[in-house]
Amino acid sequence: MSEELNYKVIKLIEQDAEISQRELSKELGVSLGKVNYCLRALIDKGWVKAKNFKNSQNKLAYRYLLTPHGMQEKTALTTLFLKRKLVEYEYLQLEIEALRSEVEQLSIKDRS
Repeated sequence: MSEELNYKVIKLIEQDAEISQRELSKELGVSLGKVNYCLRALIDKGWVKAKNFKNSQNKLAYRYLLTPHGMQEKTALTTLFLKRKLVEYEYLQLEIEALRSEVEQLSIKDRS
């Protein structure tokens, strides 16, 4: 499972422990099966605990809780995610500058 997906699932669980797998699926734009697989992996790693509770429609549901180990891993994943995004940002800045230069050169040629 990708570190980015793990990070996003953990982040959403931290914000709302009662978030359903369907809501996670919709929020993340991935299949329900993928969310289920990811949650099971996070539970197996000991990063997340799932506890049963009754929701308002009298159906059995789960509350997802980050474990202390899960909090540590979230911090590590956040750091990795931030580093990766900063590299992507720097690359995009270079690409944008190159495209601006290309447009400027084409504009100069068109005027001549």
